[in-house]
Amino acid sequence: MQVNISTRHGHLQSEDQQIIASKVEKLRRFFDRINAIEVTVDLEKLDRPSVEINVSAEHAPDFVAATESSSVVAALDLTLDKVEQQIRKHKERVTDHKGGPNAHHT
Repeated sequence: MQVNISTRHGHLQSEDQQIIASKVEKLRRFFDRINAIEVTVDLEKLDRPSVEINVSAEHAPDFVAATESSSVVAALDLTLDKVEQQIRKHKERVTDHKGGPNAHHT
């Protein structure tokens, strides 16, 4: 799995890049077919940095989310929550289609 971290309008310290990389790599726990994760940190508004995450996976649409917050790490956490939700929904849809004879009964 490939993780790319890029920054617009500024630079991230290497510690911040390591934090971002370790947090986004945990997305693999939710979906093992992830090929690549792109994280873009926009520091144009220093008081409201934004983080965008784009996850590419096999046999799935890209999962994309972006959030602004008071810090890069806070924005990252909020954005990760959104991407996790998208991945979970996708997995539910995929597993519902493969259900047995009782899959659609309530």
